[in-house]
Amino acid sequence: MTTTARADVQQDDERVRVTRWDFDPGQSTGRHVHAYDYVVVPLTDGCTDVILPDGTVTPSQLRAGASYSRPGGAEHEVVNAGDAPLAFVEIELK
Repeated sequence: MTTTARADVQQDDERVRVTRWDFDPGQSTGRHVHAYDYVVVPLTDGCTDVILPDGTVTPSQLRAGASYSRPGGAEHEVVNAGDAPLAFVEIELK
C-alpha cells in the first residue's frame, strides 16, 4: 500500500513557494497540480515514478544537487520507486 510522503512548506509568499518532500520507498506525494512552473532540486539520489491521471508512468532518475524544471498545470503523482529514502525540494515560481 502506498502512503503519503511528508511535505514541509518552508516558504510561501507572493513570489515563491518552497516545499521539502521526504519519502520512504513506496511513498507518494498524492495526486496534485502545481499552479505555476516549478523546479525540483533533489537532496538525495533516487528513482521516482511520475504518474499521470490516465495511468501513464514515467520513471525518472534524480541526482542530488541537479535541478529539473517542470511546467505548471499538469496533474500528477510522484512515487519513490527506489529502495532508499528520497528527499527533494520543489520551488514553485509564482
